[in-house]
Amino acid sequence: MSDSAPRPGSGPARGAAPALPFAPPSVALATLGLALASFMQVLDTTIANVSLPTISGNLGASANQATWVITSFAVSNAIALPLTGFLTRRFGEVRLFTWATLAFVFASFLCGISQSMGMLVAARALQGFVCGPMYPVTQALLLSIYPAAKRGQALALLAMVTVVAPIAGPILGGWITDNYSWEWIFFINVPIGLFAAWVVSSQMKGRPERTDRPKMDYIGLATLVLGVGALQIVLDLGNEKDWFQSTEIVVLSIVATIALAVFVIWELTEKDPIVDLRLFRHRNFAAGTVAMVTAYAAFFAIGLMVPLWLQRNLGYTAIWAGFATAPIGVLPILLTPLVGKYAGRFDLRLLASFAFVVMAFTSFLRAGFNLDVDFQRVAVIQLVQGLGVALFFMPVLSILLSDLEPHEIAAGSGLATFVRTLGGSFAASLTTWGWNQRTTIHHARLTEHLPAHDGTVVELATRLGQGDLQRGAMLLDREIAQQAAQIGFNEIFHLLGLIFLGVIVFLWFARPPFAAKGPRPVGGDH
Repeated sequence: MSDSAPRPGSGPARGAAPALPFAPPSVALATLGLALASFMQVLDTTIANVSLPTISGNLGASANQATWVITSFAVSNAIALPLTGFLTRRFGEVRLFTWATLAFVFASFLCGISQSMGMLVAARALQGFVCGPMYPVTQALLLSIYPAAKRGQALALLAMVTVVAPIAGPILGGWITDNYSWEWIFFINVPIGLFAAWVVSSQMKGRPERTDRPKMDYIGLATLVLGVGALQIVLDLGNEKDWFQSTEIVVLSIVATIALAVFVIWELTEKDPIVDLRLFRHRNFAAGTVAMVTAYAAFFAIGLMVPLWLQRNLGYTAIWAGFATAPIGVLPILLTPLVGKYAGRFDLRLLASFAFVVMAFTSFLRAGFNLDVDFQRVAVIQLVQGLGVALFFMPVLSILLSDLEPHEIAAGSGLATFVRTLGGSFAASLTTWGWNQRTTIHHARLTEHLPAHDGTVVELATRLGQGDLQRGAMLLDREIAQQAAQIGFNEIFHLLGLIFLGVIVFLWFARPPFAAKGPRPVGGDH
C-alpha cells in the first residue's frame, strides 16, 4: 500500500526515494524543528540523573527504587531503537516523527504529574519507547532536505546535539531542581516538543513518501523485547547486585543470551525481519558502526567517570562537577559549521583518526591525575577533548551511512544508534565495576605496606585524629581509600586511551567514497 504511488516505469523501486523532488518552504525552520526535537530527546537521557535524590525524597521512595527512573527509560529506548526501520516503512518518516514527538510530549507531561514512583517509572518507560525512533528519523529527514554539498553540515549539527545535550542535562536538571521543582525537568519538554512537531509537520507537509504494510515479525519482536530488556537490566543492576553472585543476574543473563541468539539467527533468515541485520553487509556501515560503538563506549565512560571522580574524590558538588566538565562542549559548538562545511575536502578516516588521537591524548593526561589537581586543569583537558569530539561524530556518521541506499538510512541509523546505546550501557557498567575492583585491590595493597610492628601507624592515626586514635584510624583509612580510588581511576583512563588508539584500525577497513550513495534529497538525481 502506498501513500504516493509513482507512475509505472518511472518511479523508484519499492522502498526507494520517491520520484518527485521535495524541499520544505524554509530549510532553516525545518532544521530548527528537527534539531530541537533531537536536543530534547537526547537531553532527557541525562537530565534526571542529578535530581534522583530529590525525586525519591518527594515521592517517598528509596534510592534504589529511584534508579529505575533511569533504567526504565534506557530499557524501553533500547528496545524501540531497532524498530525504526519497520516503523518508517509502515507509517513514513514524517508521520512517525510527528507522532513520536507528540507521544514524547504526552509522556513527559505524565512524568511531571506523577504522584508515585511507580507512575513515574511507567511514564519514563513510555517516554523512552516513543523517543526511540526520533533520532534516527531526524537524521534521515535532515539529510533528505539538504543538497549533497551541505549534508556534512547537517550531520555536524546532529553530532553537536549528541555531544552537547548529555552535558547540558545534569547542569540544567540540577539548576531546575534547585531553583524550581523536579517536575519542571519534564514539563519543559511540552512547549518545545509541541513547537518542534508543529514546525516539522507543516514544513514537511506534502513530502512524498512510500509506505507499505510489512508483515509483523512477532518472533523477532518478542525475542528483541525479551533479550534487550533482560540485557539492559543486567547492565543497570549488575554492580548493585554484585553481578554473578546474584541469582537474579544469572537468570537474566541466561535469558538475554538465549533470546538474543535466537533473535540474531531468526532476523538473518527471516524474509521480512523487523530489524534488518543484513545492513551489516555494507562494508562502510559495518566498519563505521564498530568504530562508532567502541569509541562512543569509551567517550561515555569518560562522561560518567569524570563527574563521579570530581564528586567522590575531590568533593565537588553536582553543579560544580557539571561546570568543570562542560568545556568539552565549547569547541564542538564553535567548530561544527567549519567541520560540516570543509570535512568533505579531506579523507574522513584521517579526520576521525586525528579525533581519536586527541581523545587518547586527553585520556592519558587524566591517567596522571592526583588528588591535588585543580579545577582549571580539569576544565582545560575537557576543553582540549572537545577538539576530538568535534571531529569524531560527523566523520564517523558519514562513513557508516555512506554505502547505504537512501531508503536504508532510517533503518541503518536506528540500528547503529541502538548498538551505540548498548555500547554506552556496557561502558557504564564495566567502567564502574572495573573502578570498584581496582580500588579494592589497591586499597588492600596500600594497607599491606603500612608498618604493622612499630608505632608509626598508631602515631600517624593519633596525629590525624588530634589525639583520638579511633577517629584518626578512620581518617587514615579514608585517605587510603581515596588514594586507591585515584590509582584505579588512572588505570581506567590509561586503558581508555589505548582503546581510542585501537579504534583507528576499524576506521581504515572502510573504503571511499563516503558520499556516493548517501542520502539524497527526496527524488534528487545525484
